Order: sequence, then structure tokens, then C-alpha cells
Amino acid sequence: MDLLAGNDLITQILIISRIPRLAAVILTGIGMSISGLIMQQLSRNRFVSPTTAGTADFARLGVLVSLLLIPHASSLGKMVIVFAFAILGAFLFLSILQGMKMKDAIFVPLIGLMLGSVIDAVTTLIAYRFDLVQSISTWLMGNFAMVTQGRYELLYMVIPLVVIAFFWADKFTIAGMGKDHAINLGLNYDLVMYVGLSIVSGITAVVVASVGRIPFLGLIIPNIIALRKGDHLRSSFVSTGLFGAVFLLAADIIGRVVIAPYEIPIGLTVGVTGSIVFLYLLLGRGKQ
Repeated sequence: MDLLAGNDLITQILIISRIPRLAAVILTGIGMSISGLIMQQLSRNRFVSPTTAGTADFARLGVLVSLLLIPHASSLGKMVIVFAFAILGAFLFLSILQGMKMKDAIFVPLIGLMLGSVIDAVTTLIAYRFDLVQSISTWLMGNFAMVTQGRYELLYMVIPLVVIAFFWADKFTIAGMGKDHAINLGLNYDLVMYVGLSIVSGITAVVVASVGRIPFLGLIIPNIIALRKGDHLRSSFVSTGLFGAVFLLAADIIGRVVIAPYEIPIGLTVGVTGSIVFLYLLLGRGKQ
């Protein structure tokens, strides 16, 4: 009614705050869900995601390094460093994974969580040393409360990355069959792995630098969709992205309503839900 009445204040709130926040939530939900789907396919493990593989933790370390080295640089300039650290974390995790003899479905994500914990400890230590703990804590827990016009536009980089991922979906599916099998089918396995991990790292870097760390989103959404759609990446691609956006939007609304007028950080809401689903998946896998 205020909009129809021409209330300028309400119109400004809608344009400057509400629409950017909605766009940020949708882009983050799609991006992180697709990232988890790709990472699970390439690692051949349903419990791997940017959160459980240390990629998001490396991106957070990249945020800290960018604050130290180029504190006055543009958001895009800082994004380059965050992306470099994110892709380093992704490749490091897969290198560790390839060197492991025991690749149990439950053991692999635990390795990733331990790697992420080590990187988090290093990040916190450096932040204490340079009195940046309060600054870096912003990226510890995802929060859309500060999203306004002019502070979220980097998230639009998710769109071209997701489009590229869609066109490479069949190649990711073949790569998920194993290196030897993929090479026998004529696939350039190393190139596909590099492109896939670059997409995951790019999306993770953009999300962490823009709204912070969103835990478990890339883990639970692909698993839920896989229960109905199966393991073929292209057939579950669109459903994973849409469900991720809807899930994150629901979590955002719940966080804003439960203790209104105060707000629960969306990282906490998703983290609690995600951890419960993660434990359910682990226990369910353990019974099989």
C-alpha cells in the first residue's frame, strides 16, 4: 500500500535493500548448491562440498590476506586473492585425496574438515597478530543483513560460472567415473578437473567475500536432489540450483522472523539444519 501510495522512503528501502538482498540470497543458494554438486561428482564422494573440503576456509584466509596486503583495493582486486586461495584449497584437498589409500565415504570429508580447521586456526592466529579478529569474524558466519545496493554486485559473477558448469555437466559426469575410465572415453581428464575446480573456487570466493561462509549448503542440497534424480549431473543440475535458492531463502526468512526485530545470521540457521542432515546422511550410510 505504501508503494502504491508513492512513499519515497519505502521505495528506496525496496530498491536499496530488499531487492539486492533477495538477489544475493538466490545467487548464493544456486552457486553454493551447484559447487557442492560439482565437487561431489569430481571427488566421487557424496559427503564432499566446499565446506567439508576446506575450500571455504581457504577463501576466508584469502580474505584476511587481501585485507593485509591490499586494504584499499577494490572488491574485484581483493577477489583475485580470495579466488587464488580458494582454488589452492580445492587442489590441495584433491591432492590429499588422491594420495590416500583408504577412501571411505565417511573418512574423506573428515579429512577435509580437519584441513579446514587447521586453516581456520592459521587464519585466527594471523588475525590476532594484526588485530583483525573483528574484521575477519564477519566472514566466519554468513549474513545477508549488510547486503545493500553497491555491496553485493560481485555475486552476479555466479551466473556465468553456473552457465559454464551447465555446459560442462556431461564432462564432469564422465570425470566422476574415474581417471582411467574417463581417459579411455577420450576425455581430457586434467582439463576437466581444472575447469571444475576453478568453477567451484570462483563461486566459493565470490560468496565468501560478499556474504561470508555458508556451511553445509553445498553438501545437503545435492544429496537431497540425488535421492530423486540420481547421479547424472546434468539431469539434477537445474533442480539442485533451484532447490538451493529456495532452501536458502526459507532459511533467511526464518532467521528474520524468529526473534524479530533482531536477526539470526543465516550461516547459523543453515549450519544447524545442515549439520543435522549431515549426521543423518552419515548414520544412514553407516547402516548400509
